[in-house]
Amino acid sequence: MSKTRIVPEDTIILFADLQAGIADLPMTVSSARLRKGVSGLARLAAIFGIPVLATVVQGPDGTPPKILSEIDQALGHVDVVQRLTADAFRNESILKAVSATGRNTVLISGVATELAVQLPALTGSELGYRIFVVIDACGGMSARTEQAALGRMQASGVGFVSVMTLAGELASNLAGVEGQKAIPIIFEMATAG
Repeated sequence: MSKTRIVPEDTIILFADLQAGIADLPMTVSSARLRKGVSGLARLAAIFGIPVLATVVQGPDGTPPKILSEIDQALGHVDVVQRLTADAFRNESILKAVSATGRNTVLISGVATELAVQLPALTGSELGYRIFVVIDACGGMSARTEQAALGRMQASGVGFVSVMTLAGELASNLAGVEGQKAIPIIFEMATAG
């Protein structure tokens, strides 16, 4: 596997807490822009056969959490795992699910960048996974706290990537079948605003 490139055969996607109620909280990205990034990432998972793991947390009102419809629309029904720890990678069932894929590159998308994204990114990096935060499919609670989280992750070796870059990188050959399916995602993200 490549040491510098993200390749579909070695990649898994973690959608962290992209659920009703939480996904509308970020102050660093609009809900529409976040949903566009999440939709693009989920569609890339479908195009390239990348396994997906979605985590949720129990809402304050006790209702069962429901992931964003953009994920289900792209992938069909996605099983979710309720995380019982602040750090998804410190939840045994989630870590086992990631390990069972045999893949070493983990793309993380979620809300909030400061918690649901940062903590598993740091732990995953410590455990030897190649971690990339999909920056336009994440949202933070404030510009100041999100920048602190991004700086801490970068200092620990976590990389950052955009949905548009992923579409081009995963496709590699834009004339191929998968590349042709990825092109609309590139254009959508380029014009997302």
